[in-house]
Amino acid sequence: MRYTLLLHYPEMLPDDLSPEALAEGMREFDEYAAALDEAGVLVSAEVLQPSSATTTVSAPDGTLRVQDGPFADTREQIGGTFVIEVSDLDAAIGWAGKAPSVSWGHVEIRPTMTRFLDGAWTAFAG
Repeated sequence: MRYTLLLHYPEMLPDDLSPEALAEGMREFDEYAAALDEAGVLVSAEVLQPSSATTTVSAPDGTLRVQDGPFADTREQIGGTFVIEVSDLDAAIGWAGKAPSVSWGHVEIRPTMTRFLDGAWTAFAG
């Protein structure tokens, strides 16, 4: 099964942290990504820019609306994602529980339903 781990945690900029705390966080995420990769379950990982760099679009009435910033005004952000391929939800929970940010935020585990591959949408057959 393929799962995306969505890392939610309080909005923090590098200036909000001491250089030591920033370096420690980077080290912890490097170790986490390396552990996922070494276990052969890592599909991809991305660190997202701050929510202030977000642009949100919608067209509820057919007219495109462009909004600077995230859809919801919140103190938390999605700071990054890890896409993993593991045997089942229990394995995904195990890896999510090891994410460094689980101690100051939360990790949402979302299973893949379909994917676009080789020019077509297909149901994901984990």
